[in-house]
Amino acid sequence: MESLKALPNVGRLSDNVLRILGQNPGKFTLQGTNTYLIGHHHPYILVDTGEGRDQYPPILESALDDAPRGSDHSQPLVSDIVITHHHHDHFGGLPGVLSILRKLWDKSITPGAIYKPPRLHMYPMPPGSADEKLRSLLHSLPQGSFDPSSTGALHDLKEGQRLSAAGVSLEVIHTPGHTTDSICLFLPQEKAMFTADSVLGQGTALFEDLGSYMSSLQKLLDFRDQSDHDYSKVYPGHGPVVDDGPSLIATYIAHRKEREEQIVQVLRNPPPSDKGVWTLWDIVAVIYKDYPENLWLPAAHGVGLHLKKLEDEGRVEFLGGEGVGMKWKATAKL
Repeated sequence: MESLKALPNVGRLSDNVLRILGQNPGKFTLQGTNTYLIGHHHPYILVDTGEGRDQYPPILESALDDAPRGSDHSQPLVSDIVITHHHHDHFGGLPGVLSILRKLWDKSITPGAIYKPPRLHMYPMPPGSADEKLRSLLHSLPQGSFDPSSTGALHDLKEGQRLSAAGVSLEVIHTPGHTTDSICLFLPQEKAMFTADSVLGQGTALFEDLGSYMSSLQKLLDFRDQSDHDYSKVYPGHGPVVDDGPSLIATYIAHRKEREEQIVQVLRNPPPSDKGVWTLWDIVAVIYKDYPENLWLPAAHGVGLHLKKLEDEGRVEFLGGEGVGMKWKATAKL
């Protein structure tokens, strides 16, 4: 993988966007989770909260202290917090964030003003698939530290919904694939898109469901065809800003289609004579024959997701087995 570009803990990306790193660098989080403070001045929208590292709240506090303030001092510094999906490195910092917001309010309190805690927003997960870590964390949040909805701690986001901050708005786009509840956020004032983990600033995004993911990537490209919905810049959930987001998204799609075609070509050939069927490991061995074998196992996960997509489309049939021993064959549709 390419070396990671160094990013500052706090970076002013535009008049309306401030990026604060979640202080959780790693193999999958790259330089750390990007959290974003959005608005020309307070009250701001905060997108994501990191995973809950102790180093993050003081950095956020400093960023908020330095951020431009509006004229209405009765307003909170942050009116809304948007969680882009249910992975812990995006919602785990909520307790620390809410604590800092109350601390800053108490420090600069306006006489007679009543604290207005932020609303917490997420796109709802499908029925029966709630995340236990998220549920537990929300249950642990102190009453009064957030503004609940009529049904619980979270305000459910909807496709096309708009959230407003000072001088800007964000439009919600449901983009399942990385997770079922993944969203992107369109910032029309900058012709920019917040893509969370659907499109990264470096490397390749991971996904749970390839069919949904491919559809979501195409949805992001098609989004530009709507009136006043063009965008170029991408603010990702991890990694640096992408200046030509649509080009990168098109590259993502082309890469996945290329990998799918490789799998299709393998399955159209006779399987190894000693087995009579193609196993996942056999397919990986053909496609990745020129790569070190220690890379084959992680590659098998992605190939397996491609096969699941092809199965959903009726183009391959699963014949049984587990793990790398899963057996597959082409159908007449292939």
